[in-house]
Amino acid sequence: MKIQYASYQDTIEFLQSAMSAHPHLLRLQSIGETWEGRPIMLVTISLDVTYADDKPALLYTGSIHAREWIGNELAVKFVQYVIDNYRFNPKLQHALTRNTLYMVPCLNPDGFEYSRNHFSFWRKNRRNNGDGTFGVDLNRNFDAKFMRNQNTGSNTYGGPHAFSEPETCAIRDFVESHENIRIALDYHSQGNVFFPAHKFNHEVEIEGTDLNVLCANMNHEIKKVTGRQYGIHRGKPPAQLIHGSGREYYYRKGIIATVVEVGTRNIPDYMKNMSESVAENIPAVQYALSEAINYSPLAPKRVEGFTIKSVAHDSVELEWQYEDRDDIYFEVYRSQHNKNPCGEETLVAITKTLGFVDRQLQSGHSYFYNIRAVDKVTKIKSPFSPELRLKTRLGRTESARTLFPSRETVGYLSQNNQAKNKEHFGYNSMFIGVDKKRGISMGVVQFDLSSIVEGSQILSAQFFIYPMNRVAAKIEKYGEWSVAILDADQVEDIYDYSCIADAKPLHTLGQTIESDKLTQGIWMKWLFNGVERSLLAKLLKQKRLLLRLQGPKKLPLGKDSQVMQFDIGYGSFGSGLHYRPNLELVYQLPEQQLALSPLSCNTIYKDKVVADKLASGFDAEGDIVYGQMSFDLNVDLPVDRTVFTNACLTVRCCNSIASARDVRFTIELVELRDVDYQHVKQRQKIEYIGYEVSNEQLRERAEHHFIFDSYSLQELERLHQAQTPFYFIIRATAESQATDALVNWTNCQDQQPAQLKIDYIERRKHPVAAPHNLQTQVENGVVKLTWENEEDDDLVGFFVVRNRFHPPRSPFDGVKLYGGPDNYTLDNFGTPDIAKYYAVFSYDDVPNYSQPVTIYYPGKTER
Repeated sequence: MKIQYASYQDTIEFLQSAMSAHPHLLRLQSIGETWEGRPIMLVTISLDVTYADDKPALLYTGSIHAREWIGNELAVKFVQYVIDNYRFNPKLQHALTRNTLYMVPCLNPDGFEYSRNHFSFWRKNRRNNGDGTFGVDLNRNFDAKFMRNQNTGSNTYGGPHAFSEPETCAIRDFVESHENIRIALDYHSQGNVFFPAHKFNHEVEIEGTDLNVLCANMNHEIKKVTGRQYGIHRGKPPAQLIHGSGREYYYRKGIIATVVEVGTRNIPDYMKNMSESVAENIPAVQYALSEAINYSPLAPKRVEGFTIKSVAHDSVELEWQYEDRDDIYFEVYRSQHNKNPCGEETLVAITKTLGFVDRQLQSGHSYFYNIRAVDKVTKIKSPFSPELRLKTRLGRTESARTLFPSRETVGYLSQNNQAKNKEHFGYNSMFIGVDKKRGISMGVVQFDLSSIVEGSQILSAQFFIYPMNRVAAKIEKYGEWSVAILDADQVEDIYDYSCIADAKPLHTLGQTIESDKLTQGIWMKWLFNGVERSLLAKLLKQKRLLLRLQGPKKLPLGKDSQVMQFDIGYGSFGSGLHYRPNLELVYQLPEQQLALSPLSCNTIYKDKVVADKLASGFDAEGDIVYGQMSFDLNVDLPVDRTVFTNACLTVRCCNSIASARDVRFTIELVELRDVDYQHVKQRQKIEYIGYEVSNEQLRERAEHHFIFDSYSLQELERLHQAQTPFYFIIRATAESQATDALVNWTNCQDQQPAQLKIDYIERRKHPVAAPHNLQTQVENGVVKLTWENEEDDDLVGFFVVRNRFHPPRSPFDGVKLYGGPDNYTLDNFGTPDIAKYYAVFSYDDVPNYSQPVTIYYPGKTER
């Protein structure tokens, strides 16, 4: 046995001593007795503990699996932490005043002691099965989808029937007699990951955001202590959900429940690893305790109807519904990552209104929004509304692609299994790192870039990959994982281990990721920096992007594995398109340029107009003299697919003003009906072009460039769409009365006249028509959607999304079901029994997305 760990008797004696010293804080009781006669101890902690059962509560259970000692050890250390800190720590005082902690340090005392003293790898309890075998897996013995297993010798044998064991009966009876329990944490090892509860289907539950945010905020507390990042494996039900678990039993009773898997070994080096695991989880448990009241009847009700009102390229407007109450305000959180914490760092609005406009966003980027109501007097918060997901629209000059690898171009290569390496492509998952069985394993992901026009400018690029399992990464804080860009033309065979392993990288993406920050259940994202985007733009000529993913290549003495497993979205155990590696690109198509000479230029005095001459300033009487130019495109550019990206008006001066008076010149883009003094003076100014030019600058150089800003570019496009010439006025301004201050600009007859240069791209500006006649029907137990579309040569396909809570108003607000040219799809990952909304968007090559056509599917209960 490991002498640093507390035995079960040590734990009981410690709790008895703690209760004797702090009777107002702790209460100790036995809630049952094991097969071998040990008491199942539960400690209640609250200020004042006399009223503990009247407060919202957190239930903590530990060491339900005998060899997973973290649960008992963390419980002992947390109780000691409370004793040492409750008198002066305001956060802890607040949590214990408003909430109660029910803590079962060890739910499997018999198995725990057997593991400590006889067989460390023991998992079950110590029931005599009567056939020479012992033990039931207590975390398969609850009645949540209990599954009978006849193999009594199995480590996951669930017992003869649900609640056949005294340990599970004890916790069941306690839970059912304590309706104040609002949150349940079940501590296990190993994996450094949260496993929030499920309801055994592939649909999102109303509490899904509550579960993810609880885990993300606990994760934030963990990271502050050790820098470690736990995974959160919710949102994708595992292929085989656990049957008969306590987690699902608590959740079925309306309790927010999660398993917390700690560490990378069941019984690690205490001083080096277990002490870290304990230290990082103490503030996480404290945070979870403070949240219990927010899921109690004392909390404000959940915000309803939280949805997207509109999305622009740089802003989003959100709206929601709530009863009119003066004592309620709302907190809105925003993140660019999924499963991110909702705290001060992500709080973007505190408001009493039923809407919020979030501005200064990046175009073509994903955002995640959460909201909860807050009682302004008690500061108790509501549960969260279902999370909103969206992607801002593309900027006017931007196009985008989300690229996925084909089945043949995503997989992994193993050093010790080279004859079967090709079979690892398009099959289930990638194993990356090093272990005794495979040797070194590297991932390979190749993207086809042929859909992106060569010469395009890459504005942003992000590579995403989904870590699905880190159990085989068994060494704490060891190794780094990285992504390298390879020269695809120099790799003869992507299925050959040596070809990939020996390839010299063109570049390594961003920073490597350390093992304790490489999680499971949370998308990993590599952002391309400027150098990497330039390299990617050059690779458009090759029409391929080849990435190599690698981890550590050596194992320390006595270690057998440091491997991360990533989903590839193919194969019987892959999770489909939703979890496939992908490359998100925002880019600008190659520019073309027009160079226009003036159609006309005039100098406009108060009493005359001088044609074919361009001058401006002040005459002898001090009246202003205007210069006027007009340009005509003189080429046929389709107005619905021509986007001006840049424009510059260049003029040359022939002289400067002799006096030292500060005279400055501006150029305006204007609406103009007639070229005479009265109409020019009463002109409708659209926008200044560039910046003013001073007389001093005229002396320094003859040529001056006036650059169009974003607004003036859009106005130039509007004039193009109206098929009118572009009129410009050169106007002089002075700090005081000026006379005889006239600057002659280039004459229209000169060999180098004023010039208007316009850069543009050919890109469709507006979406194609939305589909229509969306219908649903159930075929072979699956919801089938069909729709019709208007004929349009620019139609590329349809984007189908599902949302259980409201009609999707963004193609990304929900679960993507399909993207492609067909007029139907199947909801293979949903259940036809549950009501939900579906939306279909048309999209073109940009892509611009149409307004959605939506339908409510009533599910079995309403049909």
